Amino acid sequence: MSGQIVRPYGDMTGDGMVQVSFTLPVPHDKRAEGAALQLAGKMGLDPAMLVHARQMGDGYTFFVVYGRVSHLVDLDAVRVLERDYPLLTAKDVNAAVRRRMRRKLSVVGACIGTDAHTVGIDAILNVKGIAGEKGLEYYRELKVLNLGAQVTVAELVEAARVEKADAVLVSQVVTQRDAHLHNVREMSAAFREAFPAARRPLLVAGGPRFGEMMAADLGVDRIFGRGTTPREVASYLVHALTNQKAVAA
Repeated sequence: MSGQIVRPYGDMTGDGMVQVSFTLPVPHDKRAEGAALQLAGKMGLDPAMLVHARQMGDGYTFFVVYGRVSHLVDLDAVRVLERDYPLLTAKDVNAAVRRRMRRKLSVVGACIGTDAHTVGIDAILNVKGIAGEKGLEYYRELKVLNLGAQVTVAELVEAARVEKADAVLVSQVVTQRDAHLHNVREMSAAFREAFPAARRPLLVAGGPRFGEMMAADLGVDRIFGRGTTPREVASYLVHALTNQKAVAA
């Protein structure tokens, strides 16, 4: 077997064992447990073992199923978005902005639509940051405006215009009926209509349900997924905006 081909690991290396969880719209009883095992079998788990089942409100049951799959993973066929810019310190970010832009880099951030979950945008923008890293407000050469939750696209566009934003950061956590995708596409279209291409801010979207390869489809310049830190975002902004400036010159 090639070193680039792997199988899931459960109890022993290469045994193909995986654990999956899901919810079915049925009350918890023996029939519901049988339905969960039937679904697991159709997903390719053989044998499938039900290890947890719990009623979740009226008429819903949460399940955890453990079982073996026969699928292999070809690591050579995996496609991901590799970081194509250096990871800078706050000192290096500030120095690069001063040297290359000769003014403060303006950033506007928000949760758009009905999304009221500001934990993500606050972690990136607020000075307290996350995981031991301070947010973009900490960077002396960055001017940051955090609009908070439930901001309309029209309000975001106007704020970006007033602030002369170099970059607009949007966080989306609510994903029911693909709301995060619809909201970001609406935002992207609005900015393209409101700004000439040469003056349009860099558009960045983030959230746990985005795939980093989705940027072109959503009409934004970059997607950041779960686990992103303020330092990664700051480094990207400097890389993208200063390179953009160099090309324009």
